[in-house]
Amino acid sequence: MKLSFLKPVTALALLLVSAFIGNAQTAAKPDENRFTKVVLQQKLEEPIQFQILADGKVLYAERKGKLKLYDPAKNKMEVLAELSVSREYVSKTGEHSEGEDGLQGVILDPDYAVNHWIYIYYSPKTESVNRLSRFTWAGGKLNLATEKKILDVPVQREECCHVGGGMLFDKDKNLLLSTGDNTFSRSSDGFTPIDERPGEGPRDAQKSSGNTNDLRGKILRIHPEKDGSYTIPEGNLFPKGTPKTKPEIYTMGNRNPWRLTIDSKTNWLFWGEVGPDGSNSSELRGPKSYDEFNIAKKAGNYGWPYFNGKEAYRYYNFATKESGAWYDPLKPVNNSPNNTGLNVLPPTVDPFIWYPYAASEQFPEMGSGGRSAVGGPIFHKSDFKNAKGLFPAYYEGKWLITDWVRGWLLSVTFDEQGNYVSMERFLPNLTLRGPIDMKFGPDGSLYVLEYGNGYFKDNPEAELIKIEYNGGNRKPTVQVAADKTAGALPLKVLLSSQGTTDADGDVLKYAWKITKAGVVTQSSTKANPQIILAQSGVYKATLTVTDPKGATNSKSVEIAAGNAVPVVSFAFTRGNSSYYFPDNTIDYVVSVSDKEDGSLANKRITPSQVSVSINYLSEGYDMTVVAQRQKTFDASAQYAVAKGLIGKSDCNACHALDTKSLGPSFTEVALKYKGNDAAQAALVKKIKEGGSGVWGDAMMPAHSTMPNAELNTIVKYILSLSNKSQVQKSLPVTGSYMTKLPAEQTNKGSFIFRAAYQDKGTKLAPAQFGESIVVLRNPTVLVNETAKSNEIAFNGDRSVATAKSKGAYLQLSNVDLTDIKSMEFTGAGNNPLGSIEVRIGSPDGTMIGKASGTGGNGNATAQITSTSGRHHVFFVFGEAEAKIKAISMVNK
Repeated sequence: MKLSFLKPVTALALLLVSAFIGNAQTAAKPDENRFTKVVLQQKLEEPIQFQILADGKVLYAERKGKLKLYDPAKNKMEVLAELSVSREYVSKTGEHSEGEDGLQGVILDPDYAVNHWIYIYYSPKTESVNRLSRFTWAGGKLNLATEKKILDVPVQREECCHVGGGMLFDKDKNLLLSTGDNTFSRSSDGFTPIDERPGEGPRDAQKSSGNTNDLRGKILRIHPEKDGSYTIPEGNLFPKGTPKTKPEIYTMGNRNPWRLTIDSKTNWLFWGEVGPDGSNSSELRGPKSYDEFNIAKKAGNYGWPYFNGKEAYRYYNFATKESGAWYDPLKPVNNSPNNTGLNVLPPTVDPFIWYPYAASEQFPEMGSGGRSAVGGPIFHKSDFKNAKGLFPAYYEGKWLITDWVRGWLLSVTFDEQGNYVSMERFLPNLTLRGPIDMKFGPDGSLYVLEYGNGYFKDNPEAELIKIEYNGGNRKPTVQVAADKTAGALPLKVLLSSQGTTDADGDVLKYAWKITKAGVVTQSSTKANPQIILAQSGVYKATLTVTDPKGATNSKSVEIAAGNAVPVVSFAFTRGNSSYYFPDNTIDYVVSVSDKEDGSLANKRITPSQVSVSINYLSEGYDMTVVAQRQKTFDASAQYAVAKGLIGKSDCNACHALDTKSLGPSFTEVALKYKGNDAAQAALVKKIKEGGSGVWGDAMMPAHSTMPNAELNTIVKYILSLSNKSQVQKSLPVTGSYMTKLPAEQTNKGSFIFRAAYQDKGTKLAPAQFGESIVVLRNPTVLVNETAKSNEIAFNGDRSVATAKSKGAYLQLSNVDLTDIKSMEFTGAGNNPLGSIEVRIGSPDGTMIGKASGTGGNGNATAQITSTSGRHHVFFVFGEAEAKIKAISMVNK
């Protein structure tokens, strides 16, 4: 049941909108490289919310109870106080579980410079309330004895979750406080938790968010008084004295409102709203779930638990499993036995922005996957005085928002009436890790607190950062490299500054300094100098680049002189060294020589000192990642791609490798499904569609936009964790190997032959490492794997190559033709394949085979003249419009 409250727009309103948008867009969008991420503090312990002082110090709360202060002048963090907080829920059966409660927020009084008051919102250890208290803090340690209790929000601690906890002051010095609905439902299936069965109050949000006589699931607005009490400002949702209501309520119908902000121009309230966990809609229950970003221009009801993302739920009887009527947005009715407030609620207000797990049709810039909306600040230049790093005029009046799971920053534009206009990525190349609070500091920079990816634990990536804007001259960007980073004496090294740039297009000055133990031994003003190192030791070559305005930047590369790098070779004496053929025998020999240590040939290096390994790795293997161990090969390296996909997705937000988070650990999943042949397909489907019930109540979001190939790669890796990591023993330096595919593998992977040796080093130069890797690839080469082409057109996914003219060609570079008897060409489309000549060296080089195809979609075969060694191979088309999909090497 869709809801829409679109109103006619008058001509005057259209003129106002056009004028506002036009003014907002007069300033040019700044280059991304004018913004710099600066890390202030790292490895924080569940940071939850922060406040910036006038002098630039940062006061912030950690959920486990610590209040800390960061001093940028000293680059130091100190603990001001540690509150005893409740963090656990205890079920009816006595089971303990971690929850969101704890130290939830801290804010300075608007007159802090005079009265030294700060406000803290926390969960006392011994009482079932979340408490707002005022403390006196004049610097140094916080004296907890100065506490004045202002407001208690009664809560249940039987079932997690949703605490809220954001605070701010408006221009009238009213304090606004967000509170969560304190509700969780193990039986709501991702829909609205309105369980009215006896004893199920903790799972009925009608007791809190939908209850006009309860402080939970609300944004409260009060005016603190000097004596520690508070008064109720005009304009709240219910006038003081209204029966069955709480006068503190400004907005109701909130699930978990996050990170409030006030627009200093309009006094409108903005926030993020974390929604439920359902992936699919149901005619019997209601909509799929959405997170929201909301605006309150005045007090109002934002719909939860009866509405989510502009859509209504149906009444649902959890006892009989029967559905009732759709809820009416103009007249929501709360008849729950857990309700102590009014039965007829105020009309609902539509969300400003709403987005599901899947990609949003209305707001595609928000992406897809897990979600957790986090509000942020609205930029107005007039809010800052004498700020050095003030954001540019392009962002005037725009709302910056983020998402705890997705990690993006978005800039949202709205008009003077508060209507949505547009959004765009702010710093598209920056991905935040669990952003949980952000605001502008007095210096004009955007400060962001990153909780990290993982629930209820100290994440190593948790940090406090700021994003600075530089509207003037920019520092050069420096890149350095050396053609050798180690070698015997005398060591000749070519240093390179290639890639060094200046965003302002300035002519740069280069200054190289080569130091050893901090002492300068050589210098150069050339961009790419050559140096000679005559003495042993570790040197640092540092390039400093300066622009005409004096802005500088530096970067270094280390060079170890006095110890040659071992030379390792993995050679085949029988078999092809580019492609594998199943069940073929390959003879190999490894050679190692080192200037200082000797060689295998003269026996000064023994075979036991050389690591030799051969492994079959599936298509999920990243060729740039090979185990960097001298004696062993870790077979888990084949899952480098899977680990990369997990790192880029939202998986780590709910799962860890071997410890429980919101969801089970990957290792737990692997052990549960060990030996289950259907697990691969079932888990891919589960991740794709989402769901719950296997590991408890937490809902896993759908990942409908992830390709099945990526999901299969991830699941293969997860299921592999049930097998204990096996370290392969080193193979002989001379031997034979049969390329037999593992039973469970398809013919899509590669065989990796690797030999490695680490030398002994010298007194003045560190040990050096040498290795040789030969990759035998699948003998069927897809056209998108060819190295080069000429006069070739590819289709969208590059799976079909079409010759644009006679003489067009595809090229394979440096491939071994040993034992290749023939090549088969797989055609595509309805046009005849025509002739294809196989030539080596160049398109006009020696022809070693020719294929002729007369029909579309068929194969053509070229018999290959016996050719050994590595060559550049060219496949030259005899006819235009010929289409080809693959080339298969055949050794029989």
